[in-house]
Amino acid sequence: MSALGDIGRNLRLLPSTLRGSIVRHGAVGSDRARSQAVFSNFFLHVHATRVHKHSLRPSTTWGLGVVALILFGILCVTGTLLMVYYKPSVADAYDSVKDLAFVVPTGRMMRNVHRWAAHGMVAVVLLHMARVFYTGSYAGPRAFNWVLGMVLLVLTLGLSFTGYLLPWDQLAYWAITIGANIAQSPREITDALGVTGTFDPGGMTRDLLLGASTVGQEALIRFYVLHVVVLPVALSVICAVHIWRIRKDGGINRPVDIDLELGPDVRGGRAIFPEGSGKTYGLMALVEGRTAAVDRGPEHTVPSWPHLFQAQMLLLVLTTLAMLALGYFFDAPLKEIANPAIPENPAKAPWYFLGLQELVSYSAFAGGIFIPTIVVIGLMLIPYLDRETDGAGRWFAGRRGKRVALSSALFSALFVSGLLWFTVEAGWLRNWVPDIPQLVITVFNPGTVLVVAFAAWSLGTVHRTGSTRMGAIALFTCFLIAFAIMTYFATYLRGPNWGFYWSASDWPELH
Repeated sequence: MSALGDIGRNLRLLPSTLRGSIVRHGAVGSDRARSQAVFSNFFLHVHATRVHKHSLRPSTTWGLGVVALILFGILCVTGTLLMVYYKPSVADAYDSVKDLAFVVPTGRMMRNVHRWAAHGMVAVVLLHMARVFYTGSYAGPRAFNWVLGMVLLVLTLGLSFTGYLLPWDQLAYWAITIGANIAQSPREITDALGVTGTFDPGGMTRDLLLGASTVGQEALIRFYVLHVVVLPVALSVICAVHIWRIRKDGGINRPVDIDLELGPDVRGGRAIFPEGSGKTYGLMALVEGRTAAVDRGPEHTVPSWPHLFQAQMLLLVLTTLAMLALGYFFDAPLKEIANPAIPENPAKAPWYFLGLQELVSYSAFAGGIFIPTIVVIGLMLIPYLDRETDGAGRWFAGRRGKRVALSSALFSALFVSGLLWFTVEAGWLRNWVPDIPQLVITVFNPGTVLVVAFAAWSLGTVHRTGSTRMGAIALFTCFLIAFAIMTYFATYLRGPNWGFYWSASDWPELH
């Protein structure tokens, strides 16, 4: 009877014992209990148990990294639901997307949310990169994490681009055709050197991307596998390392003198850590040793639970609501089924590649491969070329950096606008000398002119200010403004045959 009684008692206690086996901490009624809640939870322990008040200010990060992660989660959820109905074949892909729009319950909404979350993630990742750069959060031990962030940017662009083909409509087909032609563009060099017959990296890259000489079934299945398996897994792994390194580097970067700005944080009538104590505020104890938090006690910090998690949950709700609103009011585009015999005119790449497409119109190799490669490698090397730590954690490293950024933005805007106006009015080398070798245009085109001009401006800034940090701000700002202007120019002012038109109403009738 005692054993049977034990079974009955255990059944009555089942809810509490089950919870105790899952939740390894007690009630969160004190700071120590809140620290235990974070430390003992698999999903929460990536955060420190305490977070600095400066890190919770909206202006510190604007929550961009968290929003990017939330958008990736929305993409995974909606993408999984779309996979249930999507058929990755040339014969069925377009019809399956139409079924999602007109037959499957909530299918249109799922596709719309997926589409806008993809565009939103690209935009937010770019803004997050700009925030990290302008606050100098790549300095010191965070250098390699900046490199990982650049890899995540490339993967995000690849993830969005590979999904572009899947609807198999005219918009998708011709955008990918442009991308395939860019992949083949090294032939500009090999043709000029007369070695394409024996050494053809452009053709090899195009065949590797498409699996054939044209955009067809092989390309569709390759893009599908990349989009739903390879790139999401790669992005998830590197994102996990990226977040882990932020945690190990002491959390969100902040100015070294921020505690002095905030004033004394006295508890119980005295400072928690006397100055120069050499102690480290660890997970839940004081320990000896040098870490990212050495000489930084818990002054001006609050428990991550609930303060940080409340902020993150607010971002989750707002981001989700924004995507649902966009998905409800704005449909993802779907044009006619892909037809290789009827090219789009103008055929345009996704918006985040339109700035490059403007440069590609002069030289596919320079605009589509050489310049983007130089820019990405240059951005990756910034923490190793600019090793100054003064002003790290502060926007633009102070007032001087703001002046440099403003003057660089003005210079870039005037130079890029002037160069675009000149090319529209006077053309370029091919318009002046029709028989000029393509190799000359590959070397000397608007894209390479921009790169040289921005490099010269940056070096001049370094010479004038005596600061590599100011030179980096100047160079980054120039490229950022150029990207924005050329994206706008190619989006709204380019029309049929890539001609210049002030408005789409001015486009000629095409027959």
